[in-house]
Amino acid sequence: MEQPVHLWHVTVTVRGEAQSASATHRALRALQSERPFIHSVRYDERRAELQYWEEAEEMVDAASLALRLWNEHRESAGLPAWKVVGLEVVEQETWQARHVLRPLSQTNAVPRRF
Repeated sequence: MEQPVHLWHVTVTVRGEAQSASATHRALRALQSERPFIHSVRYDERRAELQYWEEAEEMVDAASLALRLWNEHRESAGLPAWKVVGLEVVEQETWQARHVLRPLSQTNAVPRRF
């Protein structure tokens, strides 16, 4: 029997050696073009934080995809060679209990500095 697909809110934080803010900004914009479901991006010279919604049957499936996201787009988006240093995956109901409800389809977020 198939399990129902759930929406999971994902926050991935990456960190590494300092890069120019302008280069990081360009790379993050390229990543957003490749993965338009990213709804929030924050960054500085040494780290970035991405937030998005993921569909998956289980939390572990959403987490597995999230852990691969940065590396899978490193070359194509020109992302820095940073490593994942933080990951949060929570079900939609939990996330909504923490935040004011916003439309899930709002994905035209502009990267902003920490």
